[in-house]
Amino acid sequence: MNVSDAIRLKRAVRKFQDKPLPEEVVRAILNAGRRSQSSKNEQGWHFIAMRDKAILKALSETGTYAGHLAGAAMGVAILTPNPEGKFQDLFDAGQCAAYMQLAAWELGVGSCIASIYEPEKARAILGFPPEWHLRIAISFGYPADEAKLTAAPKKGGRRELEEIVHWDRW
Repeated sequence: MNVSDAIRLKRAVRKFQDKPLPEEVVRAILNAGRRSQSSKNEQGWHFIAMRDKAILKALSETGTYAGHLAGAAMGVAILTPNPEGKFQDLFDAGQCAAYMQLAAWELGVGSCIASIYEPEKARAILGFPPEWHLRIAISFGYPADEAKLTAAPKKGGRRELEEIVHWDRW
C-alpha cells in the first residue's frame, strides 16, 4: 500500500478481534513512531506499549472516549515532557501518532486515538515519572469487522479541497 492510499483509506477502528499482534507488527508500529519527524530532531517523547488487558482496561477509564483501549491488542501511550503541552511537544506527539497509525493500517491493523482526561490516574496506572505527561494514547488491533480494511471511502466523508483551501490570502 502506498502512502496516498493509506491516508485516503485509513479509518478509525474502535472494536477489535481478540487476537494478539505478532512481535514484528508491534515493532513495526513502534518504529514508525520512533522515526517520525520532530521539532529540531529533539525526539522529545517516550512510548509505553501496553498489551496487558488489565492495564488497557484501567487506562480506558481515564478518558471519556478512551473505552476502545480496553479491547485493543496493544495500546501505546505517548508521553511528552511538558504538562501544559508546549506546541512542539503536542505537535510531535501527533506526528508519532499519525506515523504509527499509518504503519499499522498498512499491516492490516486498525487503530484509534484516545484522549486521556485524567492524566494523574493514568500516571498511577502506568508508573511513569513526574517529569513526563500523558495526553494521548492509541489503541491497536485487528478490526472486529475486517471489511473496514478494504471498504471504499464514504461518499461525502470529507469536505472538498476547494471548500477548505484559500490561496495566498483568505
